[in-house]
Amino acid sequence: MSETDTGRRRYRSELRARQARETRQVVVEAAAALFVRHGYAATTLAAVAAAAGVSRKTVFNAVGGKSALLHLAWDRSLTGDDEPVPMAQRAAVRQILASTDPAESVRLWVAMVVDVQVRSAPIGRVLAAAADVDPDAAALLAMADAERLQGAREFVEHLQRVGGLRAGVTPEAAADVCWAHNDGSAYRRLVLERGWPAAVFEQWLVRVITTSVLPD
Repeated sequence: MSETDTGRRRYRSELRARQARETRQVVVEAAAALFVRHGYAATTLAAVAAAAGVSRKTVFNAVGGKSALLHLAWDRSLTGDDEPVPMAQRAAVRQILASTDPAESVRLWVAMVVDVQVRSAPIGRVLAAAADVDPDAAALLAMADAERLQGAREFVEHLQRVGGLRAGVTPEAAADVCWAHNDGSAYRRLVLERGWPAAVFEQWLVRVITTSVLPD
């Protein structure tokens, strides 16, 4: 096989992969919008296909069933993209871990949390409702809770390393406080339902974490 033929095959393979990824993105975005607008139970694969401008078969081949769509929509809401980069390796997390000032670390952590919740709060509400009726959604919610708790523990470990944990507050208690405030429920209540500006919510959350966890 000539180098030209090899190059053409590689180009066609890369083109197909890019097209498949673009189709998946369109399908997941359409599904997320419908889940938020109509709810998980009322959204059908046919409706997702129509919204995405593809066939039902294409939806299934590109992503899978409804639970797979919800999973991808949730994952995308956490990072804002579909790049295969774990949260622990994202720039926002690296910036937090590079900080040696506890107060700055809290501000950076809260900014990251709010950035995620701006995207994830609507689909998070869908996920919580779907978990009551769908075992796959329940498993996804349980996994999301566990990952948030692990992230909170790692953040508190960072605070400990930089001397930012209040005397008398155990690492586990501090992690629980952070975990309880990064699940999106407070954001949904105060911003989406009560109309708080996101910036005001962020300032409030900084105060809550600061007074609950950091030394006086």
